[in-house]
Amino acid sequence: MTSIAILTVLALGLIGCDGHHDPLGTPTQAVHILCTGGEIMSYEKYAISDKKAIGVVFYVNHSEDISGIGYAVYLHDLPAEAFADSMGVAQGTSADLTAYDGNENTFALYDTQDVSSPMAMQVFDLWHYGQSAYVPSVAQMRLLYAAKGLINPFIAACGGDPLPDEADDCWYWTSTEVEGQETAKAWLYSIGSGAMQETPKIQAHRVRPIITINK
Repeated sequence: MTSIAILTVLALGLIGCDGHHDPLGTPTQAVHILCTGGEIMSYEKYAISDKKAIGVVFYVNHSEDISGIGYAVYLHDLPAEAFADSMGVAQGTSADLTAYDGNENTFALYDTQDVSSPMAMQVFDLWHYGQSAYVPSVAQMRLLYAAKGLINPFIAACGGDPLPDEADDCWYWTSTEVEGQETAKAWLYSIGSGAMQETPKIQAHRVRPIITINK
């Protein structure tokens, strides 16, 4: 796919879920590569720059229910880790399937004293770039799944890992615990089909961090 074709696809696709369309060329559509220094720019501009990409914008916010101006997905998967290193402790996430609260959930997992979250710990290690990456909630994973076809060419062009379609390779942790079973289970999400699965928190699965864009 050419750079022009990619930019056209993104311009059509990166809109809010409320159906709001900005004119072509506005910042929310034309700047879509997130770099380690915090810069956000079009792929065309990024390709001729000396910047290092860290993520690709997958959602532009037009909703009062969502903080920030949008979300970017990290270019790479993180290795499979457990949600918790033992069961029996609720780790303080909201367990709300409609909440865009992955950032708050990830901090709750990190901050819980009675049990450790290997999953959250490795996400916090990404902060050396100065970007507050976190494990997406179920609601945020739904947004990522909806944008997969649009962003995969950009992820690949930036040297990242495209989001998979294969049934055996598409399950990722969310940061949302299962309501009523918070001490034992959290939600896995299939980026291949959009399905969800209640899963014991001591199982190891991959994570795809996201980043809130705040400027």
